[in-house]
Amino acid sequence: MEIKANGKSALAIIRISGPASLKVYQSLCPGQPNPKPRHATLRTLYHPHSPTEVLDSASLILFFPAPQTVTGEDILEFHVHGSNAVVKSVLSAIPLAATSDSSQAKSYTIRYAEPGEFTRRAFYNNRLDLTQVEALGDLLSAETEQQRRIAVKGSSAVLAQRYESWREQLLYARGELEALIDFSEDQHLDDSPSRLMESVKEQILALKVQVQASIKNALRGELLRNGIDLALVGAPNAGKSSLLNCVVGREAAIVSHEAGTTRDVIEVGIDIGGYYCKFGDLAGLRNQSSAQEVTISNIEHEGMRRAKERALVADVIVVLIPVERWSNSDGCDITTVDINPEVELTLRLCDIAKQTVVYVINKTDLVESSENIPSLQGLLEQKISDNYLPPSPLPILAISCLQDQNPRRVSRGVEGLVESLELLFKDMTAASGLGAAGWESSLGATERQRLLLEQCLDDLQAFLGQIHQEPVDQGHGNEGVDVVLAAESLRRAANCLARITGTGEVANVEEVLGVVFEKYSRSAISFVVSLLLTISCQVLCWEMMHLDRPSRFIELRSQMPLDSLLCQLLSSILKSVKPKSVHFVDHGTSSTITGPLRPKYSMTRNL
Repeated sequence: MEIKANGKSALAIIRISGPASLKVYQSLCPGQPNPKPRHATLRTLYHPHSPTEVLDSASLILFFPAPQTVTGEDILEFHVHGSNAVVKSVLSAIPLAATSDSSQAKSYTIRYAEPGEFTRRAFYNNRLDLTQVEALGDLLSAETEQQRRIAVKGSSAVLAQRYESWREQLLYARGELEALIDFSEDQHLDDSPSRLMESVKEQILALKVQVQASIKNALRGELLRNGIDLALVGAPNAGKSSLLNCVVGREAAIVSHEAGTTRDVIEVGIDIGGYYCKFGDLAGLRNQSSAQEVTISNIEHEGMRRAKERALVADVIVVLIPVERWSNSDGCDITTVDINPEVELTLRLCDIAKQTVVYVINKTDLVESSENIPSLQGLLEQKISDNYLPPSPLPILAISCLQDQNPRRVSRGVEGLVESLELLFKDMTAASGLGAAGWESSLGATERQRLLLEQCLDDLQAFLGQIHQEPVDQGHGNEGVDVVLAAESLRRAANCLARITGTGEVANVEEVLGVVFEKYSRSAISFVVSLLLTISCQVLCWEMMHLDRPSRFIELRSQMPLDSLLCQLLSSILKSVKPKSVHFVDHGTSSTITGPLRPKYSMTRNL
């Protein structure tokens, strides 16, 4: 028995799961008929040892019989008043139900549910698979709209059905290879060994593409689940802390005109358009030459080291380049933008295959006219190209953290940056693959599923590498390829898929033999009979006889009694071949199976 109750509210729900759920009801509601399944019933709850003591005068009761319940067991729910006193009294009375009825010969225990035990029982009773269990955990911990959406997608059975479909494909391909291993010498397969291997190869190549797409989408789904890591990179006093404060809407970081105020990494989580984003405000990057005779302390050196380390693991790097304004010798004000050498060095170390770089011009309030901003954007774009820095999927943005004070300076300031990041996040987490709409459920794949898919992909690649070593010999079947190792690679790949859904090992010989029989039992009578000869070692010989009348029969002679199970198996297989007459000779006893015989069929080989 289980009891689970959490929270404090106007109403409390106490859920009981187990085969003795109705016994608990009968103890708390003595003399009342059992509740109608899946119908709400109003009852008064009494103490099991004191029938006159009322625990709750108006409790709503729901009963769900097994197996169509959340745990696969009988479920009983008490909807009681939510005061602490009522809840405690009912909870203390429920365990006493196990001892209230002394007439019951079979005893049972009642205990509180362990954390996650309802879900665990649902898995053990095949109400949920592992993918749905993981999605349920994600749903309970979801904080943003996008996290909720991928959790809902993962909670459906689509993922498990896709993995099981892939596993069945591998099982079928492995069955073909097993047949090639054991029966190629009989020369009675429908397809030649080379055509058979080519068919399996095409199936695995198509499956490999699907697995790769699923892995890619799983990585994108992890961005939604774990949050998109964003790093603010720039020189000291570039406005990183000011931008962070503007985005989060509070004073999350200290802002000062003094360079190098931020010494450590400041991380703040924020919801941007339903996407959970972790903003990291980093220490400004500069070298000794750019310090303008200002000594860089050891603390600042450590801050810059941590900033570079944090930037190289971020999903999105926002590079802030401040507008610089100075006067030339003629007394004219010049505005320009330049990238700090230390910032350039950090950007060159980025992994452009995994990281996205966004360039932002800050402090545009120093520009006299907004008409000059496009020229600064063009200048920065040219410097990015000339210095071979990572490109950005977004155009260079121009902002000012003082936009509220100077609304006419920038038409699209910090709000425009946030909108652009939202579009970038949407692109980063969109499902990909053939028919991307059908692949959205793969965004809900967890890290555990992704790692097993990667292992499955490695096994598929190993299979393709094994069959690519040498071509299959046309005359002798599989001399050029180690088919045994190739089949083992497919077994390991199928096992990875089985572990995703929680079905465990799939080294089930009966499943593989089932595929073999399904494909080859109708191809030649010698195939099925030779298989039985190998397994039983009881049948000594067989021959096909042609009679003058338009009928054929198969006679099997044995010097020892045939096992009854073997006879049943032989009869079942021969029925699938459908000869017109089959005659068993076994120490004077015989039986006949009748059925149509396929035309133009003959066999001359004796074993």
